[in-house]
Amino acid sequence: MSTDAPLRLTEWTSCGGCAAKWGASLLRDLVGGLAPADDPGLIVGLAPFDDAAVYRVSDDVAIVSTTDFFPPLVDDPSDFGAIAAANACSDVFAMGGRVVMALNVAAFPEHFPREAIAAILASAAEVVRGAGGTVAGGHTIRNPEPVFGLAVQGTVHPDRILRKGGARPGDAVLISKPLGTALVLAGGTDGERAAAIAGMRATNRAASEQLVALGRAVHAATDVTGFGLAGHGLEMAERSGAVLVLDGGALPAYGGAREAAARGVRTGGDPRNRQYVDGRFAAEDEVAAALCMDPQTSGGLLAAVDGAAAADLLAAGGWWRIGGFVAGDARVEIR
Repeated sequence: MSTDAPLRLTEWTSCGGCAAKWGASLLRDLVGGLAPADDPGLIVGLAPFDDAAVYRVSDDVAIVSTTDFFPPLVDDPSDFGAIAAANACSDVFAMGGRVVMALNVAAFPEHFPREAIAAILASAAEVVRGAGGTVAGGHTIRNPEPVFGLAVQGTVHPDRILRKGGARPGDAVLISKPLGTALVLAGGTDGERAAAIAGMRATNRAASEQLVALGRAVHAATDVTGFGLAGHGLEMAERSGAVLVLDGGALPAYGGAREAAARGVRTGGDPRNRQYVDGRFAAEDEVAAALCMDPQTSGGLLAAVDGAAAADLLAAGGWWRIGGFVAGDARVEIR
C-alpha cells in the first residue's frame, strides 16, 4: 500500500464487524458440548448462555463479564475504535449492568500504520468513558488482518439481571436502534453510511438505564448483533416458550437499508442467520425478512415489557414498538 494513499481499513480484511462471527448454529453446537460449571457463584454462564457471564461476589453485587472483537467494517480508524467499543459494552448493558472497566483486545499487521492504531485506541477509550468505565489495559499481537475489540467488566445487582428468557404472552417488544447496518454499509450512499456509522458509535447505556428503572415490568432483554433480529429474537422466544410476532412495517431501519434490501443487497451473515432460524421463522415480506436477517454491529437493545412500561419507554423517546409475544411454540413471525 502506498504511504501517500488514504488509509482504508476495509482493504486490510476480508470481512468485518459482527458479520465476521461464526454462524449461530455452529456456535450453539460447540457451546452445547462444553461441560456446565458447578461453581455456585456463577449466576449466568453457558447453561444456558446469555449476552454475558455473571458472577456473584456478594448479596448486592455481581460481576458482568464479556468480550467482543472483530475486523474493521468501516474505513476510518476512529469510527472503527468507537464502534468496537460500543459493541463490546453492549452486552453488559443488555444484562442490566453498568460498565466499570475494559481491556483492549488488539491484533494488527506488523506494518500497520501506527497513527491508525493510536486513533483506534483513543476512540475506543473515549466511548468506554462515555459508557461509564475506564480502559485499564489489554493485550496486542501481530496478525495478518487487523482485529480489535475489548473485554468489558461491569456490575449488576444479582436480583436485577436482565436475561433473554422471561417474556410473556401479551408483552410488547421494543427496540432501541434502527436495523440495517450491514445492508447500508454494503449498499447505501455516503450519507446513509455516515448516519449508520453514527448509530453504531452510540452506546446502549441510556436504553439500559431506562430498562433497569422500570424494574420487574421488563421481562426479557437482549441486544441485536451478528445473528440479526431474527436470530436474537428467536433466542428470546425459545427461552420464553412463546412466539415473537413482528410487525414488518414497524421495523425501524437506517436510511437506505430497505432500499438496499429491495435491490437484492445481502451480506455474508444473511445466509448463516437464515440457516439458524430455518423452520422457526416465517415472513411473507422479503424486505422485512432481510432486515431481520441482516447482521447488526453495535445494534440496539431488544426488550419484552408489559404494556404500561412500553408506553413509558415510547413516551421517553429512543424506542420503537415492533411487535409482541403471543402463546405458542417458540418461533418468530413477521405479519
